[in-house]
Amino acid sequence: MAAQFVLDDDPKALLHLRQQDFGHRFRQGFFKHIGQPTHVATPRFAGALSEIVPQPPTRRRTIEASTKSLGNEVRAMLHQKVTPQEKNARLRQLLSQPGIIRSFGAHDVFTALLVERAGFETVFIGGFGTSASLLGLPDLNFLTLSEMADAVRRMARRLTVPLIADGDTGHGDVHNVVRTVAEFESAGASGIILEDQVVPKRCGHFEGKQVIPTEEMVLKLKAAQKARTDPNFVIIARTDAREVDGLDEAILRANRYGEAGADVVFIEAPMSVAELEAIAERVPYPKFVNMLTGGKTPILTAKELEQMGYKIVVYPIDTLLVTAKAIMMLTQALMETGTTLSVHDRMVSFDELKALLGVDEWLSLRDELRAGSV
Repeated sequence: MAAQFVLDDDPKALLHLRQQDFGHRFRQGFFKHIGQPTHVATPRFAGALSEIVPQPPTRRRTIEASTKSLGNEVRAMLHQKVTPQEKNARLRQLLSQPGIIRSFGAHDVFTALLVERAGFETVFIGGFGTSASLLGLPDLNFLTLSEMADAVRRMARRLTVPLIADGDTGHGDVHNVVRTVAEFESAGASGIILEDQVVPKRCGHFEGKQVIPTEEMVLKLKAAQKARTDPNFVIIARTDAREVDGLDEAILRANRYGEAGADVVFIEAPMSVAELEAIAERVPYPKFVNMLTGGKTPILTAKELEQMGYKIVVYPIDTLLVTAKAIMMLTQALMETGTTLSVHDRMVSFDELKALLGVDEWLSLRDELRAGSV
């Protein structure tokens, strides 16, 4: 377990009945120590592992009971396949219906699996987390298109909810954008974020960014629309002009990108609540907002952002931040004591981990095939 959440308890937010069942059990069991779910959906980064994942015996028993239903997860991979087109349509449905869409960042497939099972409507795979997880490097354009597309493919294959993927600048000029969209769509992503930074780009909350001309980005967006094969595949246009040219220019760009056909627009790194409010008031298109812990934008709850008028909120790196903290504390315990016994009460058990991965169901597959029950 990596982070604390306050989750919407409305089962309509979940995609499938089996996810509803697991989401309820998961929240009542695995998250029992943080209290009952509320409507607000905001990750809260804890400062110490002992505050994040305390695991008394009663909680362990609750988790063991909840994971008994996970056998259906593996069987669903055989029987209840969710096609990329169905996931794309689901993302379109979420965009068209009332309420904000919560997209939680996952830096690897196992994390994505936990995010989906917790009940989030979508999962986000970003360049920051993927670069750190795959390469151990910062978000400074080290990832190639092929590496990112492969990461998208692995994650999308394991999920039944829509995956929104970070396409950076489209990895080059307009022709590169065409290939990037084609690669991400074929990999199973339901949406892509394309930004107007120059190449090479950097994390949107780093200093020293530069942007391409507005009309050059418009051509990229037109190329992206031409490249997608499913009209439900969502194109999110991001501008990094706030830091470079100011808020007014960023708003002008966002509106221009919306006019050019972007399904959702995204102004990266607003500097204050007032700027978040100004964007919501002056941009009439569906709006994406990035709640990067430790970044330049103030952190608000999903409910507050929804009331402002935002449609999608992503918490991109909290799982990575908490994972780093947890592993540092774990390695410190081993270095100081020669064992990890002092933190065993803050771990899931081996049996719980096997249940999360569906080990027993996979091992029983051969017998079920022979018996004709699959």
